[in-house]
Amino acid sequence: MNFTPIDIKTWPRAQNFYYFSKMAPTGYSLTVNIDITDLKKAVKKANLKFFPVYLWLVTKNLNRQIEFKVAEKDGVLGYYDTLTPLYATFHEDDHTVSLMWTEYSDDFSEFYRSYTENQKNFGNTHGILSQPQTPPPANAYTVACIPWVEFSHFAVHMYENKPYYFPSVESGKFFERDGKLFMPLSITCHHATTDGYHIKCFLDSLKEDMNEFIKTL
Repeated sequence: MNFTPIDIKTWPRAQNFYYFSKMAPTGYSLTVNIDITDLKKAVKKANLKFFPVYLWLVTKNLNRQIEFKVAEKDGVLGYYDTLTPLYATFHEDDHTVSLMWTEYSDDFSEFYRSYTENQKNFGNTHGILSQPQTPPPANAYTVACIPWVEFSHFAVHMYENKPYYFPSVESGKFFERDGKLFMPLSITCHHATTDGYHIKCFLDSLKEDMNEFIKTL
């Protein structure tokens, strides 16, 4: 996990960052419906779990843009080379959730093995952190799923004067329409680091990578 400081004097977003973080702190969110018809079929045929596939594809495509990886470290503004997905695991016995994380790898098989191992070792550990021996890494961002609810919008804004600029991603219950299967996908961002253009690029590359991923199964 590498951290690269940003040179404010040459950073094209410097004025945008100052305005939306200091003068008018602003976050925004939007929700889209992603066609997962072919992806869901391919994942099922390959006998894989859909959730880690979702985690990996979303994280891979957020990692394509520096703007999603901006953070402050020891008072210095910069960006990490990768993001790590921080996600919730649900406990059927008491209906609580615990947070887990799996270090991102460009190699899906490696990521999937790590995810599966984490579930085996910590999936039944209750409490806010399933991996209590270590805190979440500094490059961890929130990505989750509400599989029981089909929503048209979801938003989380919790800045509380903290310099937190990572996105939050949430998916919802799948639904069918016109013979296709869709997944609601919401992304919440800090306007200091991202604009609508970055969301557009993320969604475009995510759809392309979904199709490419299917070919590897």
